Amino acid sequence: MSSVKATQLRPGMVIQHEGQLFTVFSTEHRTPGNKRGSMQTRMKNLKTGAIIDYRFRAEEFIERAILDEIEFEYLYNDGDNFHFMNTQTYEQMHLTREQLGETVYYLIPNTVVSVEFFDNKPIGVALPDTMDLKVTQTEPTLQKATASAVMKPATLETGLVVQVPPFVNEGDKIKVDTSEARYVQRVES
Repeated sequence: MSSVKATQLRPGMVIQHEGQLFTVFSTEHRTPGNKRGSMQTRMKNLKTGAIIDYRFRAEEFIERAILDEIEFEYLYNDGDNFHFMNTQTYEQMHLTREQLGETVYYLIPNTVVSVEFFDNKPIGVALPDTMDLKVTQTEPTLQKATASAVMKPATLETGLVVQVPPFVNEGDKIKVDTSEARYVQRVES
């Protein structure tokens, strides 16, 4: 086991919490006013399948489960099954939407990811820190729109909805932070 600070938790990580293994589905870094920051998480117990919400203190250290990570290429999905191919052996396998949680919003064909195994069973996917995704739907750009604090929702090619600046249009590629589902920058194509 290795320790990570709560603020380093990412969707797809597997941690040990209260003696059980959990896979992290979503994280939200909260810093309310003059109070201490925290990481609100939604996690799934790998043994029981129960989903829990838990808030870690930002400065708290969490035991990360040491897993075997094997490089796979994401191929396609058919409904709730997501198919991957081992980049070394070309062996294929699939994971369900339930096993993957919110990581499904970052999977585009031919993306190379690390599939995490515990006791030789696939339990999740470690994503890159950022992904370049195409905007499929957003409100049109307003003339004289500046990069002010006003953001608008944009639907990406995977179905993920993020807040983007007013100058982002349909068809643009943007870089998205996979840990917080947050717009980082527009990508020149």
